[in-house]
Amino acid sequence: MSDHNTKGDSKLVTQAIIRMLDEGSAGVLVTLIDLPEPEPQGLRVGSRLLARGSGTHGGSLGAANLDAAVARHALRFLAAREDAKSVKVEEFAPDLSQFHGVQLLFERIEAEPRLVIAGAGHVGASLARLATLVGYRVTLIDDRAEFLSRDLFAAPGDQGIELVVAEDWAKAVNESIASGRGVSVAIVTRGHKQDEDCLRAAISAKPFYIGMIGSKRRTNIVLEKLREEGAYEEQLKKVRAPIGLDIAAVSPEEVALAILAEIVAERRGGSGAPLSSWRRQSE
Repeated sequence: MSDHNTKGDSKLVTQAIIRMLDEGSAGVLVTLIDLPEPEPQGLRVGSRLLARGSGTHGGSLGAANLDAAVARHALRFLAAREDAKSVKVEEFAPDLSQFHGVQLLFERIEAEPRLVIAGAGHVGASLARLATLVGYRVTLIDDRAEFLSRDLFAAPGDQGIELVVAEDWAKAVNESIASGRGVSVAIVTRGHKQDEDCLRAAISAKPFYIGMIGSKRRTNIVLEKLREEGAYEEQLKKVRAPIGLDIAAVSPEEVALAILAEIVAERRGGSGAPLSSWRRQSE
């Protein structure tokens, strides 16, 4: 493989990554980082392959059979929700003996996570600030303009929060979710009617995560209303209601923490259980 072709492939992979991120999709960038001696023919350190969540891939590591095996393993890596991992070919493709000793770096590639918050009251505002701090791109929606004044979000860390005044809750939520890929939705409005409008819109947009605040009674009322309207049971089962993990939260900030903890756990594949639980089980 010539240097010219290597540079050309690298440029194509870079362009593919940009397109994938613009689409809001996720994928895995695989880079060849080390070769054994003697070096397998056709392989070069620095070669890259982009495996998309859809199952397609672009770029090449230098051999078609290696590319195919790597693309298959990349889907398993993506499902495991890890950020990065270095592995040797024999760990996932023992049949490709000619490539044993080849070391690859698998890196998860995805757009920054997005959080759409419906309701800019005390909990919604606290959640917006906390999520921004954690690294989410946040959209905060309310139908009360005074709750979305930039003066209320004037701190340097709050400047990235998108503030949307909703004339129509459903339309504002739907437009903010857009494609739904990688988007979490937290519904923390002030009443049943607003909850219904937002949840109806969120379900139709199919985001990654939907959660709704409220007591068991209040959330059941809203879910039952949508069920009567014909919402699929499978869709309703995915709604986290009441939203958040049980940390006995009281203040708006604590409630926001409980909500964001559940969103992060869902995105990363965490259980939400104490990390020290194994110690108590062994005693």
